[in-house]
Amino acid sequence: MTPPVVHSLREQIREHIVEGIVSGRWKPGERIVERRIAGELDVSQTPVREALRELESLRLIETAPNKGARVRELSAADLEEIYPVRAGLEQMAAELAAPRLAEDASALRPHVTALYAADRADDGEAQVRHTVAFHRELVQAAGNSVLLHTWESLGIEVWTALSIRWLGTKQQSYAEEHAAVLEAFERRDPDIASLVKRHVLGCAPAPRP
Repeated sequence: MTPPVVHSLREQIREHIVEGIVSGRWKPGERIVERRIAGELDVSQTPVREALRELESLRLIETAPNKGARVRELSAADLEEIYPVRAGLEQMAAELAAPRLAEDASALRPHVTALYAADRADDGEAQVRHTVAFHRELVQAAGNSVLLHTWESLGIEVWTALSIRWLGTKQQSYAEEHAAVLEAFERRDPDIASLVKRHVLGCAPAPRP
C-alpha cells in the first residue's frame, strides 16, 4: 500500500490560501490578513507568513511595506509569460518520456476518461484538476526530478484555474485534445515533443483586442 502523503503545516496553509483565491473568497486586489488566517486555522503567524512568501514567489500575492499582502491582479500578460516557459519544459519532458509512454501510457488514460466526463458535465473544476494531473504525469514520466520541480514551481494548477475564472480562458474540448496527445505517445509519433509544445501554447489565453 502507498503511504498517505503528509503535508507540512506551511503547505497546508498554502493550500488553504490558494483554495480561497481560486474559489473567489479573496478577490484580486483584496488584502489577506496574516493574523486572521492564523486565527481561523489556530496556528501561529510564522507559517502563515512563510506560506504567503511562497505564494508571492508564484506571483499570486504581492506585499508592500505597511500594507501587508494582497491578491495580485491577474492579467493575460502574466499568463503569456508563463506558457512559453511551460511549453518548453513540457517539450523536453515529452522527448524524455516518449519511450516510456510508448510502452505504457496507463498513467495518462484515467485523466482523459475523467476529462470526457467533465466536458459533458461542463465541470470546470474537474477540467482543471485532470488537465493539470495529465500534464504532471507526463512530466513525471520523463524521470527527471529537476525538470519536475521546475515545472511544479510555475504553480500551473493555480494559474490554470485562475485563467478560467478571471479571464474566461476555456478550451472547446479538454478531453479530445488530451486524447490526441495520449494517442501520439502510443503510436510513437516522432514529432511528439513539438506536438506537446503546440498543445501547451494552444492553451494560453488569446490576446485581447
